[in-house]
Amino acid sequence: MILNNFFKNLIYDPVSMLGLSVFYILLVNLPISLGAVFKKKISSTVRFFTILVNLTITLQLLFRWSISGHFPISNLYESLYFLTWGITLGQLFIEREYQSPIIPSIAIPIQLLTVAFACFVLPDDLKLSSNLVPALRSSWLVMHVSVVMLSYAALIIGSLLSATVLFVNKNKPLQIRSSSAGVGGFKISNYPLNNLVDTTEFSHSEELDTLSYRSILIGFVLLTLGLISGAVWANEAWGTWWSWDPKETWAFISWLFYAAYLHMRISKGWQGRRPALLATAGFFVVLVCYLGVNFLGIGLHSYGWIFG
Repeated sequence: MILNNFFKNLIYDPVSMLGLSVFYILLVNLPISLGAVFKKKISSTVRFFTILVNLTITLQLLFRWSISGHFPISNLYESLYFLTWGITLGQLFIEREYQSPIIPSIAIPIQLLTVAFACFVLPDDLKLSSNLVPALRSSWLVMHVSVVMLSYAALIIGSLLSATVLFVNKNKPLQIRSSSAGVGGFKISNYPLNNLVDTTEFSHSEELDTLSYRSILIGFVLLTLGLISGAVWANEAWGTWWSWDPKETWAFISWLFYAAYLHMRISKGWQGRRPALLATAGFFVVLVCYLGVNFLGIGLHSYGWIFG
């Protein structure tokens, strides 16, 4: 009976039903991922469910695209699922570099909260697909919004990894011994005659720190491309490159924040947990940029829900 109702609703409203399916998959996956952390063992079940979530969101967005006739990232409901898709994809890529139960245990709660917000908190009028206004009927919609959302996903993952660094191996000193271009590194032996090259063993916190740096660097590059494409699109649509809209201002603040982080890491050689603390604070900067200013009820990027 339950399955019959599910498939019946899936036919009439595939977007909502697939969205709910993602929520329940994540709800099952969360305790499994937390259990894997306590057991200190990688779970293939967690990885399977993460891949299933990613594929389900992909299918949901494709249905939405087919129904609406435009790229499914034009309102808050769609962008929340696109963000979750980006975070799951980032999680899978990071797990290929560093297989640890810590990675899904920090990514899955954010995915679950994001999807729960989209399913149960958003009012219905922000979930419905609608026709695009003339200014949004542009190929720049795909370029600008998708790149910005992927940058948010990468920056959120990087910030969460940095938060984990503050608690993992907290009694051990944290030194940036790798090049930050990859996990692991090498050191030359002190014996010049044999020219031996020994692998350097990195602690969990050092590996997480390197992955955090790489994720933030990717997110920063994507955010830069997003700001540039947004400026070009704004000039094409409204005849101005920059209007100091609240969203634009906070996107620029986010860019400056992570630029300062990267500058401290690369130029100043920040060591220890100071850069991790700074990157952790970046999570809240991204949160304000993505959601906070959109509910002010003003500007070109407003959703007009809380104050509008």
